[in-house]
Amino acid sequence: MEKGLFITFEGADGSGKTTQLNMVKDFLIEKGFDVVVTREPGSLDIGKKIREILLHAKEIVADRCEMFLFLADRAQHVETYIKPALKQGKIVLCDRHTDSTIAYQGYGRNQDIELLKNLNKIAVNGIEPDLTLLYDVSTEIAQLRVGSEKDRMESAGMEFHKKVRNGYLELQKENPKRIKLINANNSIETVFEDTKNIIMNLIQEK
Repeated sequence: MEKGLFITFEGADGSGKTTQLNMVKDFLIEKGFDVVVTREPGSLDIGKKIREILLHAKEIVADRCEMFLFLADRAQHVETYIKPALKQGKIVLCDRHTDSTIAYQGYGRNQDIELLKNLNKIAVNGIEPDLTLLYDVSTEIAQLRVGSEKDRMESAGMEFHKKVRNGYLELQKENPKRIKLINANNSIETVFEDTKNIIMNLIQEK
C-alpha cells in the first residue's frame, strides 16, 4: 500500500474490541499486509508510565488531570509512532483513540465535550482514523465480561459506564461514515465476520 491505513477499535470495557483487534491483525498478516498493533494509553515508554497512573493510581486522580494525561499520551503516540508507521504504508490497528476520550471523559466524567474535541485536534495534529470500529454491548453484559478484578476505570460504576456507552452511540450518529457500529452481543465469530467485511471493503476502496 502506498499510503497506510489507520483503524481504531472502540467500545466499553468488556466489549471484546481487543480480542477482535488481535484477530484482525492475524487475518491481515496472513493476507500479506504490513500491520502494526498499538494502544492508548500505554504503547510507548512514556505512555506506559501514564497508563500506570491512569489505571492503578492509589490516590485520587482529578477528572481534569485524567483528561490531560490521556491527551498527553495521545500527542506523544501519534507523533512518534502512528504518523511514522502510516508514512511507511503500514496498517495501524489502535486499541482506543480520540473517541474514548469523548466517551469516557466527556460523557462519563461530564467534561466539556466541545473542549475535548478541540483538545483532541491539538493532540493528533491532523492525523485522523480512516475507520473506527465501535463494538456495542449492553452495559450489564460488558461488566460481567470484565469480571471482579477491575482497574480504576473499570470500577467507576454502572451509571458511569452507561453514560460512556450512550456517548459512543452519539459519536457514531455524528460520524456514521467513519464510525461503524458492530453488535458485540453476538458470538466472537459473528462479530469477527462483521469486522472483517467492513475492513476489507475499506481496503478495496483504497
